Amino acid sequence: MCAIRHKTIRDKSMFTGIIEEVGTIAELITGAEPYGGARLVIRAHQALQNGASGSTKLEEGESIAVNGVCLTAKEITAETFSADLSPETLQRSSLGGLKTGSPVNLERAMTPSTRFGGHIVQGHVDGVGKLLALEPLMDGNYWLSVEIPSELERYVVWKGSISLNGISLTVANLEVNRVGVALIPHTYENTALRKMKPGDPVNVECDVLAKYVEKLLSALEIPPGASRRLAKPSRLTVEKLIEEGF
Repeated sequence: MCAIRHKTIRDKSMFTGIIEEVGTIAELITGAEPYGGARLVIRAHQALQNGASGSTKLEEGESIAVNGVCLTAKEITAETFSADLSPETLQRSSLGGLKTGSPVNLERAMTPSTRFGGHIVQGHVDGVGKLLALEPLMDGNYWLSVEIPSELERYVVWKGSISLNGISLTVANLEVNRVGVALIPHTYENTALRKMKPGDPVNVECDVLAKYVEKLLSALEIPPGASRRLAKPSRLTVEKLIEEGF
């Protein structure tokens, strides 16, 4: 997963979900079965040379999000870079199913001067969903429907943020564990979503704010048998925080 680099000003695992480039898989080298890791070799151009906001060339040990998964760049050449996949990464994401030629969304880690165009994306995938439909609308827009793992549904709210294959998107419709998202033409044309079809796996990362709020709220629960005068249940909810702009 992500490496710690003390000499760089890039955050080791902070992204915004704004895709810089669509790269392609040059090679997937699998390790020992059944519990070994793997290595990806990815062909890219912009991410290798100059990222968003005129940033410097990609360096070995730097973090980069590949389809929303935070990886550490190694063996950088003029056209490719490689990244090791741990068994945990293979289990939690769809990267192990990629093939030579598969398109992948790429985003380098944030810098202090980077515009924060999306939302806080860590590159720590929560689970793998499934693309249900990608339907064309008027004027080059699209409607994306994704089934997410049922255990993640509690972290997703209407009009909240969600990362799908590393793309920062806004939840436009939510029916239990089915998420609907409206894609503008730019998102469709400049990400790997346009190559996907129903049934394809989708890496899902929920808004980290929801997980922190759940943890904080659970600490406010009154233990069985305790007097209610000792603590009052909090009326703070994820929905209320989002309404207030958090």
